[in-house]
Amino acid sequence: MTKAELVAKVAAEAGTTKAQAERCVNAFVEALVEALAKGERIALPGLGVFNVKERAARKGRNPRTGEEITIPARKVVTFHAAKALKEKVNG
Repeated sequence: MTKAELVAKVAAEAGTTKAQAERCVNAFVEALVEALAKGERIALPGLGVFNVKERAARKGRNPRTGEEITIPARKVVTFHAAKALKEKVNG
């Protein structure tokens, strides 16, 4: 599903215009991104939990040359689906 399709679906379900629905979707995404950038945990009942984890620096290899390189530490976003979502997806 693309963003445009999501906006159309939200507009239809909420009984609003696509412009209003797009503002709502954009506001939701912006709030989600801002919270994750601050390192906050976001729990959406029935959907799941977004979290930020620290990934430690580690050694790796350049596949082309075989040279050993250091992969720097970084933050990654994780998502754990809620039980209700897993059950809905699996049938």
